[in-house]
Amino acid sequence: MAKVLCILYPDPETGYPPRYARDAIPVISGYANGHTALTPKALGFKPGELVGSVSGELGLRSYLEKLGHQLVVTSDKEGPDSEFDRHLPDAEVVISQPFWPAYLTAERIAKAKKLKLALTAGIGSDHVDLEVAARNQITVAEVTGSNSISVAEHVVMMVLSLVRNYLPSHEYAVKGGWDTADCVARSYDIEGMHFGTIAAERIGLAVLRRLKPFGLQLHYTDPHRLSPDLEEELGVTYHPDALSLVKAVDIINLEMPLYPSTEHFFDDKIFAQVKRGTYLINTARGKLVDRDAVVRALQTGQLAGYAGDVWYPQPAPKDHPWRTMPHNGMTPHISGTSLSVQARYAAGILEILQRFYEGTPIRDEYLIVDGGALEGTGARSYKLT
Repeated sequence: MAKVLCILYPDPETGYPPRYARDAIPVISGYANGHTALTPKALGFKPGELVGSVSGELGLRSYLEKLGHQLVVTSDKEGPDSEFDRHLPDAEVVISQPFWPAYLTAERIAKAKKLKLALTAGIGSDHVDLEVAARNQITVAEVTGSNSISVAEHVVMMVLSLVRNYLPSHEYAVKGGWDTADCVARSYDIEGMHFGTIAAERIGLAVLRRLKPFGLQLHYTDPHRLSPDLEEELGVTYHPDALSLVKAVDIINLEMPLYPSTEHFFDDKIFAQVKRGTYLINTARGKLVDRDAVVRALQTGQLAGYAGDVWYPQPAPKDHPWRTMPHNGMTPHISGTSLSVQARYAAGILEILQRFYEGTPIRDEYLIVDGGALEGTGARSYKLT
């Protein structure tokens, strides 16, 4: 019998929905990157249900218990007396989420003598020390592609919300006001603006595709340049580096991976290079930006707005300055965990576990670390220091 330790975000404070807003969700058979959708056997949940929180258990209990394994699900992940730390030494599999990351540090991995598989229910495995995992022959995998379009949709929403000053305008309406001049004093059209994405892989490319019809001038930078045909199709301008891009655009979108060389990439020095009144969108990782530099840039007007779905640490403390800084459109890392997405990443986790316990290879696109090295998506997205 093996122990599977699953760390998920807490259930709704108001209780589980007695009834969902919709009776069903669309069936997605494939992803924009050409990969087919997930194909596990015997889902333990109904697509469209809330399975990403503790009581939902990603729908895994029935499958694992039939195999004789123990499933421990908790949201308690901080400190030496947490449920996570108490169960970790006996765990063969650890499942975590980028939205509620259980950080698998070198110290924790050293205590996890039985750990063979670390899974991310979603996309992004930077909460795992990949170098230490590789040295310890721990396989790291994530459900690549499961929420790329979801995050791209969230980016488009944030762009429009910031530039059109939607959030303050909505607040005026809720409070009974009709403050038209106040609402439009910071409201602009995005048509004709210059939009740039730093990284144009799955999510960045999906954002460019979705914003093209809005009449923006599109820009991107990425270590792997898009094909000439695709650049022509999108009408997008390539920049050799991020500094060239940020000087040229009105709206910046961050999609780059987080590793030591990109930590706090956006600091006071970079903000001094952007146009005054630039908007910054970040659905990648909170540590890509210097926390206090963002606040300063908003206070001085160098940034006209910052919309972020990612924080550091997560969950963010109640006194985190991003909660109260001016002209922000922050959300608590929800872009990649809609009910539609949960059906996909829960199915993906089940598929990976089935392959792991059946001794069949995990899909290459799901792999981050395997056999002591970066593999699959990991080899294309991460670096070992």
